[in-house]
Amino acid sequence: VQLVESGGGLVQAGGSLRLSCAASGIIFSINAMGWYRQAPGEQRELVATITSDGIANYVDSVKGRFTVTRDNAKKMVYLQMNNLKPEDTAVYYCNADVKNLRFGQSRAYWGQGTQVTVSS
Repeated sequence: VQLVESGGGLVQAGGSLRLSCAASGIIFSINAMGWYRQAPGEQRELVATITSDGIANYVDSVKGRFTVTRDNAKKMVYLQMNNLKPEDTAVYYCNADVKNLRFGQSRAYWGQGTQVTVSS
């Protein structure tokens, strides 16, 4: 299974970016999908997750500014980021809990990461 992110870049504070992540490979079903981020010298932290039914969860620091959505048919997850702040600067990673076969355990997969830089 591969997760490929796109949409990162450099933006001024107050601006917006939209991240996309596409899953491909041997996939029977995808449970939760989400986004994590890691700033230099910091641990990777959860940003937002969304279940296969569309229930979203956010870290407090992005509530009201970020929106996570997914397209189950396309096996994609998105992160719309508005009113970006310098403290949002990080590498953003896509995550998906994937079941490869109908009968079997699911496991987590990660994308390679995409850089988001917010200038003040």
